[in-house]
Amino acid sequence: MMWVDFNINQAGDNFRIEGDWPGEVMGNQKDGAEKDHYLYKPGDIYRVSESGWLVKIGEDKDDLA
Repeated sequence: MMWVDFNINQAGDNFRIEGDWPGEVMGNQKDGAEKDHYLYKPGDIYRVSESGWLVKIGEDKDDLA
């Protein structure tokens, strides 16, 4: 899947993906209801591969152990 309708907002070393409304990329409909798909959710943990892919490695800090 190719995500093309989003903006990347960067602040120093941090960045976030922004949609047309707050929470769009994290699984929220415009009215606040939950969607069945999302780009990421709060608590997701990723590492960056050598080729630049974000690889999900867990869903909370306990997954880092």
